[in-house]
Amino acid sequence: MKGKTHAGIGAVTFISIYDKVPGGFNYLGLVVVILASLMPDIDHPKSIINKYILPFKNKKTKTIVYVCLAVIVLYFDYLYVNTPALKALGISLICIAVSSHRNGLTHSLVGLVVFTIILSYLGKTYTMPNIAYYFMIGYGMHLACDMMTKMGVPLFYPFIKKKYSFPLTYNPSSKSGNGFEDFLMIAGIAYTIYRLPGIF
Repeated sequence: MKGKTHAGIGAVTFISIYDKVPGGFNYLGLVVVILASLMPDIDHPKSIINKYILPFKNKKTKTIVYVCLAVIVLYFDYLYVNTPALKALGISLICIAVSSHRNGLTHSLVGLVVFTIILSYLGKTYTMPNIAYYFMIGYGMHLACDMMTKMGVPLFYPFIKKKYSFPLTYNPSSKSGNGFEDFLMIAGIAYTIYRLPGIF
């Protein structure tokens, strides 16, 4: 599934259930949901986020860049700051560096739990108590959407490496798959317009 589709579905989901989420609707929550909707694909060298980070779009470059970033963050934390926030960021960068796209941690429930715990801790540290809820919505919807594709996701990695998908799937690289994603985006925009009066 394309990045813009993931972001759109995450945003529409948040708009659909914002009144049931602690903190309700707010712009920070919407931004966190959209970023979390894109985050599982951060282990892909050609993802939307890596398009602005990596000088070369390949797996080796991704691994080297994220390991270097992790070392810099952890070393800086060790020398000057000693804060859990930077330690958590460093650990997250290492997880991203070693994860293989659609075959590892970032597309699993373990990844969802690990990153949510990190975000929850940061939220409590920096008085953003609801940030973990927003993150779970975006990240969880990414996994659910990828389960709609023929490739599926390794939901229970690293315990079980089998990939899981829903009974009805589609091929995102096919013409019909692109048409399906365009339909989802149009339906999402229509639903957002319908919900806007209730939000504001």
